[in-house]
Amino acid sequence: MSLYQLSKLLYVLNREDAAKAQWREDPVPLVDRFELTEEERQAILGHDIGLLYVLGVNGQILMHFAALCGIAWADYLRLMREGVQTYGPVRAGLYAMTTQFDEKVAGL
Repeated sequence: MSLYQLSKLLYVLNREDAAKAQWREDPVPLVDRFELTEEERQAILGHDIGLLYVLGVNGQILMHFAALCGIAWADYLRLMREGVQTYGPVRAGLYAMTTQFDEKVAGL
């Protein structure tokens, strides 16, 4: 998994107006500039907030991407929860630690 590359792409989208414009016009060339796995590529192009969260994208970065995609705040939160239900616990990054902790507390 290339969480760094995925996060970097989202960071660029969050900060650069030219990247936002390219995203709206044709996101594929922008995405192709980053070394992503096929799963990451499909998640970003499909606006799959739940999978991006499970892959380990930081919520502070991910919430701006959700807004760029026109996803309302309440839907963003729901999509993250549904992502864990659909894809399993967070796989990498900061939230992987809290997911593991929650599983232990819950007796899972």
